[in-house]
Amino acid sequence: MFEDIRPYEGAEIRNVIEELCNDAEFVALASKIPVFDVGKFRVSAAKYATLIEFQRDWERPFLEWMVTRNSKGLTISGTENISRRGGQLFLTNHRDITVDPAYLALSLIQTIDDTCEIAIGDNLYVRPWIEKFVKLSRSFTVRRNLTRGEMVRTFAELSQYVRYALTEKKVNIWMAQREGRSKDATDMTQESLIKMLAMSGSGSLVDNLAELNIHPTTLSYEFDPCDYLKAREMQMKRDIPDYKKGPMDDFISMKEGINGNHGRIHIHFGSNLCDELAEIGKNIANRKEQAEAVCKVCDREIHGNYVLYPINYWAYEERFGNRIWEGDYGSSREYLEGQMAKIDLENKDDKFLWTKLVEMYSNPVVSYLGVKN
Repeated sequence: MFEDIRPYEGAEIRNVIEELCNDAEFVALASKIPVFDVGKFRVSAAKYATLIEFQRDWERPFLEWMVTRNSKGLTISGTENISRRGGQLFLTNHRDITVDPAYLALSLIQTIDDTCEIAIGDNLYVRPWIEKFVKLSRSFTVRRNLTRGEMVRTFAELSQYVRYALTEKKVNIWMAQREGRSKDATDMTQESLIKMLAMSGSGSLVDNLAELNIHPTTLSYEFDPCDYLKAREMQMKRDIPDYKKGPMDDFISMKEGINGNHGRIHIHFGSNLCDELAEIGKNIANRKEQAEAVCKVCDREIHGNYVLYPINYWAYEERFGNRIWEGDYGSSREYLEGQMAKIDLENKDDKFLWTKLVEMYSNPVVSYLGVKN
């Protein structure tokens, strides 16, 4: 069931590890990671009956090494909202293609000795080994670039799979609150996503969503190593009306996210939305208005649990001329100037790019104040 989109299972694990170990590009990249021994990886293939066993042995050490190398540490709050019984949908803001679900999975394995299945777009399968490795990491496939007819069928299958995984397999799931990363860090939940999740099930929109145990969850990064790439893309879209990213653009973003500096990282696990969904169902009859109300609740929970860093407050003052924090901004300006210098465009618009970078780092403050005030 769901053969084309689900993660690997059982005997498939051994076969795909063997295939990865025979892929020259994967081996070359893996060999650069101190905690990853390709020889032992190949030998270990026969021992794994489940993906969580594989993740405990191989992914956890890699992710902990990555946190140590690329950040000033990962902190977690809201762990009292996590159930050890599984079946929870962690709906998060989306800043980075690869590390958002990776850091969430690490937080879960450190907290409850479990991870989560990950929704990932097939547009990221720019190398054969990437699809194999992410499916080995408990990812399921979200198909992109579809015709309208294909989209309806694909959304229905995806909705059914998410419900099946949560309610029958009792696994946890990570999904982003919208398709694609938030380029400007406004982090708004996509109404079509909420409607897709509710497509399966036999009740009302809010009843169907309540069965999925949705937990709005907030990812806060001090720095986004892909910020300059996002700003560059914004200028490209401004200057070239039909501009579209190529496969290599996502690959570059994946590498930058994995290798770049995130500074301090914080993840807050929000509470289950069941009570809020019940209130929405009681007070709103129209399905579209219900979906809009659910989006607003998710946004409120995500925005209200941001951890804000000096660079966020500095960017807010740079943008609005209003100082709202008395702490030390440190080298915030110098950091963004360094990121600006990385942008390679023939007709580089410094004013536009600087504005976009400042907006990226100030928007979390704007959203946070909007909730708290």
